Amino acid sequence: MKNTKSFAFGLPVLAIAGLIVLNACTSDPGKKTDDKQATAPIITEASAGLTLPTGFTAIAVAENLGGARHISITPQGEIYVKLERPNNGKSVLLLHETNGKAEIKAGFGTYRGSGIKVKDGYLYTSSNQDVYRYKLNANNEVIDPAKPETIVFGLIDRHQHEAKSFTLDDAGNLYVNIGAYSNSCQIKDRQKGSLGQPGCPILDSAGGIWQFKADKLNQTYKDGIRYATGLRNVVGLDWNKQENKLYVMQHGRDGLHDLFPEMYTTKQQAVLPAECLYAINKGDNAGWPYIYYDQEQKKKILAPEYGGDGKKEGDSKFIDPVAAYPGHLAPNGLLFYTGDQFPAKYKNGAFIAFHGSWNRAPEPQAGFFVVFQPFKGGKPDGQWEVFANGFSGSAANTASGRAEHRPCGLAQGPDGSLYVTDDAKGTVYKIGYKK
Repeated sequence: MKNTKSFAFGLPVLAIAGLIVLNACTSDPGKKTDDKQATAPIITEASAGLTLPTGFTAIAVAENLGGARHISITPQGEIYVKLERPNNGKSVLLLHETNGKAEIKAGFGTYRGSGIKVKDGYLYTSSNQDVYRYKLNANNEVIDPAKPETIVFGLIDRHQHEAKSFTLDDAGNLYVNIGAYSNSCQIKDRQKGSLGQPGCPILDSAGGIWQFKADKLNQTYKDGIRYATGLRNVVGLDWNKQENKLYVMQHGRDGLHDLFPEMYTTKQQAVLPAECLYAINKGDNAGWPYIYYDQEQKKKILAPEYGGDGKKEGDSKFIDPVAAYPGHLAPNGLLFYTGDQFPAKYKNGAFIAFHGSWNRAPEPQAGFFVVFQPFKGGKPDGQWEVFANGFSGSAANTASGRAEHRPCGLAQGPDGSLYVTDDAKGTVYKIGYKK
């Protein structure tokens, strides 16, 4: 396919006043920590509209792609982007980058969805019901864009938490998020005072991570394994090669005050529950909808739909998060950094793209940034920090939720650069470090 469009690489530089630095977390969610501020890195001037730690720079290698969700980079440095919905009739884009500018080299696919990953000679992508793969040539280019193989089909899509994000391990397994089509498994979803459905039947086919074979065609639910359950919705997930384990970022539930005003204040609704990072083993249960994690009390709390009052602790059988972050920031991307370009502190740590909130009123909206969570010995270690900020365009945009850009997907380039997608205006940022 001939190039259809090219993109200049410099966004207008924005003067971003200050850096938002939020609560610290440790690898022990039960340990009391200082709830005020994490230590902030020294911040450079705005770079492609972003503020970054000293030594880092950013360029916008592509703009106006459409709703750019997840992203994957080939060993040759080619960029695959999955659009949430087709733009100009195409929902999968292949970009070729030269001197900081990326041009569309190919486009194909007409299905909505978020997931994309280059792995072992194939490009894997997902719609909101299925997972596909395309055979790649020696240059990691799709050989026949018109004929994807269907790996999994028929996954539930009820137009709530429908994106089938996924990752793969190094043993031939595919891990697919099937988000719960509910906020908290109420008998009447999001209705004031409605109690939870006994046994939450939603968990039979959603609200967890399903494992499938990455090389077996035409699988359905019956061919997969419910690898983990009790996860309301996971958009960001990654395989930690250092630990050989699946990690996921869960989107926490909404509406504590709106649904149970006698138990929760509007302030509590704005900040609770935590957005949680979980280390997942086969058979784990993270507890949704029966519990949520309160990052202020540092406890699993029984959900009000199931007899909770904001203080009663949840069952100990449910796993604890390994790290917890302020509520409603919408973690859409998770990446373990294995490159050598960035300083040593970033090696094997996690980057998390927080898409930003819409539901913290009457408190200001928050998020719209990429954070870094240090790891040591395969576990979160020490305070997390805002790494890349300024996506929203201004502090006022952040507070109102009217962000110009919203970070979503993360990928690592072959040279160790960090790529970040934006699904508001379709920008792809490339972040590098100069020693």
